[in-house]
Amino acid sequence: MNKFNVYVTSKNTDDRLKCYELENFIINKDVKVENSVKINTNRKYQKILGFGGALTEASAYALSKIEEDKQKKVLESYYSKEKGIGYSFARVHINSCDFSLGNYSYVEDGDTTLETFSLERDEKYVLPLIRKVKKMANDNLNILASPWSPPQYMKTNGEMNNGGKLREDCKQLWADYYVKYINKMKEKDIDIWGVTVQNEPAACQVWDSCLYTAEEERDFVKYFLGPTMHKNGLEDKKIIIWDHNRDIVYDRAKTVLEDKEAAKYVWGTGIHWYVSEEFSNTSKVHDEFTDKHIIFTEGCQEGGVKLESWDTGERYGRNIIGDLNNYIEAWLDWNIALDETGGPNHVNNLCDAPVIIDSVTKKVHYNSSFFYIAHFSKFIKKNAERIYSNVNGEKIHAVSCINEDNSLCMVIMNEGNQDKLVKLEIDEVSTIIELKANSIYTIVQEQ
Repeated sequence: MNKFNVYVTSKNTDDRLKCYELENFIINKDVKVENSVKINTNRKYQKILGFGGALTEASAYALSKIEEDKQKKVLESYYSKEKGIGYSFARVHINSCDFSLGNYSYVEDGDTTLETFSLERDEKYVLPLIRKVKKMANDNLNILASPWSPPQYMKTNGEMNNGGKLREDCKQLWADYYVKYINKMKEKDIDIWGVTVQNEPAACQVWDSCLYTAEEERDFVKYFLGPTMHKNGLEDKKIIIWDHNRDIVYDRAKTVLEDKEAAKYVWGTGIHWYVSEEFSNTSKVHDEFTDKHIIFTEGCQEGGVKLESWDTGERYGRNIIGDLNNYIEAWLDWNIALDETGGPNHVNNLCDAPVIIDSVTKKVHYNSSFFYIAHFSKFIKKNAERIYSNVNGEKIHAVSCINEDNSLCMVIMNEGNQDKLVKLEIDEVSTIIELKANSIYTIVQEQ
């Protein structure tokens, strides 16, 4: 076998992205092995665009509670290629979301001209955070913007929370709102890479939300958002549909993408992980609409902070592997940081994050999820191509890629609570390696 380094994160040890030589894990004696990971470098699939997380008002507020040098370290740990895990994507919210300090929009109530449109609210926390992240990433940052709700006067229920729909007479105004947002951000030297049509359009939430059926989303893209973006010279901005759970992604995407007039405006489909781990659903979308893209736009551990939980990291690892093996091209976590409560969140919908900042002690905690994400984002480089991986074994997961420099990168995970021997076969050259219980390994070919 070629020369490989192995990066390890393992439960009940101090190993967190610790580097070893592959020889440390090879079993040289003749033993019977039931588990296997078989890799074929000649069978190639989608290109990987990158990894990232959400720069919410809550994340920005939590970070503001610690000193500037500590903030810098947290952001470097995510967005620096040299000092961190190489994030190149960020998701931001258009208007408020649940992880804001309260409901807000960028216009005065009742404005039908958008003349009052202002990003002043975001200048307090969100935009300074974006600027810092842009600098960390050397401007190599793709920003995805998602609306949780239009302003209340554009809604059938007259409020940003509790669902409701976009009013029929406000559809063009709302499409113009996206254009205004993108252009106002550009004036602040912040480029928007793409937009999703609506965060979680099938969920009536007690927080900022807005409901669309598949047909309503199709028609909004077809008659309003797509043409309006093109008319205003924004045809290079990606439009992403669905932005919700993978359980019904096929039916939702099919309704839009089988309509040629709507589909011509759509770059791809976004998914979340809540409810379902039916990873193959995105392969169904890919197989039917091969010219369209699929990305993961949100996932987090629900129910508040779970410091020291190993299950959280394993959930991330299992999902990232399952998604990449089913044509996901980019993978975006939810909040990059939250406070010790799992907020702030204006309706108390508290969640966990890979980085938790204690606003009282000022201590920064890195959860297992941070290190599990790192096993992918640090080593699978932009434009890496996924290659064939076949896994045989309970609680064993694997995904493999070839980077642009032709180096092989494999991520193998043992989610079981016992050490396991695995036959690793790369293009018919095999060896037996030992994987510790509850561990994740990134095996990288030296160049």
